[in-house]
Amino acid sequence: MPLNSARYCKRITGTAFVLAALVLAGCASDIMKNYIGQPVESVVIDYGPPTGVLDLGPGERAYQWRKISTNAVSGTSSGEVRDTRHGRRYIETETPGYVEQKECFYTFYARSSGGRWFITNFRKPTLDCE
Repeated sequence: MPLNSARYCKRITGTAFVLAALVLAGCASDIMKNYIGQPVESVVIDYGPPTGVLDLGPGERAYQWRKISTNAVSGTSSGEVRDTRHGRRYIETETPGYVEQKECFYTFYARSSGGRWFITNFRKPTLDCE
């Protein structure tokens, strides 16, 4: 493949990756947006009880859910044959695997009305939690 073609493919691949990231970026916020106007019980039914509730003032609260994601990332191994003064040798490079943990917080704001709490807004999660 000519050099210009390789550069073109890398550019297309990079652009596709950025576009995919932008499409996925709205996922959590889009779901959270659907709860506005709903009673807090709607979120509890879908995601369980909140991990925290904070009174913000008369008739206003923040409800927060915490999610911890754990992901095992596998290690890699690669090698190459090199000429050394002792002859040709296979040199191997290993990268160990690891466990990755991500903590995300999802916060809804609610207002009291008729003895119940209704979602009025939400705090947009950090980009890596979308």
